[in-house]
Amino acid sequence: MIDDILKDTENRMQKSVDTIHQELAAIRTGRANPAILDSIKVEYYGSLIPLKQIANVATPDPRLLVVQVFDKSAVPAVDKAIKAADLGINPQADGNLVRLPIPPLTEERRRELVKYAHKIAEDGKIAVRNVRRDANDMLKELEKEHEISEDQSHDGMESVQKLTDKFIQEIDELFKKKEQEIMDE
Repeated sequence: MIDDILKDTENRMQKSVDTIHQELAAIRTGRANPAILDSIKVEYYGSLIPLKQIANVATPDPRLLVVQVFDKSAVPAVDKAIKAADLGINPQADGNLVRLPIPPLTEERRRELVKYAHKIAEDGKIAVRNVRRDANDMLKELEKEHEISEDQSHDGMESVQKLTDKFIQEIDELFKKKEQEIMDE
């Protein structure tokens, strides 16, 4: 019973960390990174389709992303979707290619991006702590209903805290890595 709670807790905390990892990867640095386009959806034949499903994204050099659209008629929609995403990148359509020159970041913009990354990391930590609270509440409830002993409940809560510490440290490391990436460019 306690093992099930711990497994569920670990899975939920891992999902929170995975989400943070994806959100941090989507933050633009001064270097071309295809992940910044992952969240873009393109209106294609009346429905919103992820960009990855209708185009290939390549990085021929560190300051350029090239989006090769499979269907030439979708190029204007891809161009529009990238502009609407407000990434600070100005797409240039050319045939069935869309070039995205990545401008260097200003010092002020770098600080804003670090603040934004910090907010994402803090939200992730809050999510992990909420999972901890839920797990501790379940353990207390089991103890209250005499399904587990007080010692088992205490041991379970210690295990939950260890998981919490592990995942919060992982989020901190992801943030530090992203901060370094933003400031070093």
